[in-house]
Amino acid sequence: MENNFRKKKSIAKTTTKTELSHQKKQINKTKKNPSKNYKIKDFTTNATDNKNEKTKKVKSKSNQKVFKPKETPAYKTTLIEKEKIVKNSTIRLNKYIANAGVCSRREADELIAKGLIKVNGKVITEMGYQVKPSDKVSYQGKILSREKLVYILLNKPKNCITTTDDPEERTTVMEIVKDACEERIYPVGRLDRNTTGLLLLTNDGDLAKKLSHPSSNIKKVYQVTLDKPITEEDFLAIEKGLELEDGFIKPDALALLTPNTLGIELHSGRNRIVRRIFEHLGYQVEKLDRTMYAGLTKKDLPRGKWRFLTQKEVIMLKYLLK
Repeated sequence: MENNFRKKKSIAKTTTKTELSHQKKQINKTKKNPSKNYKIKDFTTNATDNKNEKTKKVKSKSNQKVFKPKETPAYKTTLIEKEKIVKNSTIRLNKYIANAGVCSRREADELIAKGLIKVNGKVITEMGYQVKPSDKVSYQGKILSREKLVYILLNKPKNCITTTDDPEERTTVMEIVKDACEERIYPVGRLDRNTTGLLLLTNDGDLAKKLSHPSSNIKKVYQVTLDKPITEEDFLAIEKGLELEDGFIKPDALALLTPNTLGIELHSGRNRIVRRIFEHLGYQVEKLDRTMYAGLTKKDLPRGKWRFLTQKEVIMLKYLLK
């Protein structure tokens, strides 16, 4: 029995030794050529999977190639369409004239009706005529151009005339803004010589006409300094409204800042209306300053200085006039 047990034990030892030696040989082979076994394993065991993966990759690549050309032509065509729109874009003749800074659209219609406007050398009297970018529009022998619209806000000083030209050669607002731009601009409305404050200048004839028209109800705020303190009775009378020689007038708001200084808000565009309100009650206006006009203020704008309106402010003005 013991002999049999020893024989079995020795056989087990030899088998384990041979197995170990065989495993070592296998490991050495893989170390010498590690990629060989992996390649065999990949191509033998996963041959069908690899074929499927390859076909999937080919399909995905072909899909990508098909997908790109579909996007590219669509994008190019939109650009071409946009270029065609720009080339073929037209503008009404009266708007073209207004943009050139000649006058408002309504006044341009009158010039067209009178036969004073020529397009490419031919007199045009047709209302609603469309001007092409290549057309040449002339008025009184001068070629008009589509000027860039300019909007300038001036804090007008005292002793300054609100006009484009003064025969008496007094200082005008145009002299203050003469270096602002090349475009021909002009003031919207007017302020008296001794009235200070906000004044808008532009070459946008259509906007200027709308701002100046009484129906637009553009609000303006003034700071008024009187020659003497205002009484409570007169303050209440102004607040309720007064009957002047050219009709009834009532301010939108009235505030007492000091005994002889008031803030008044109104939308009327009648001539010298603020001064006439107080003169009607026996007061003399010593100082009159427009501090707000159509939502525009004097913030960061010293007396005698000007600035261009921001795009946001221009949009706001046009929104008010809708």
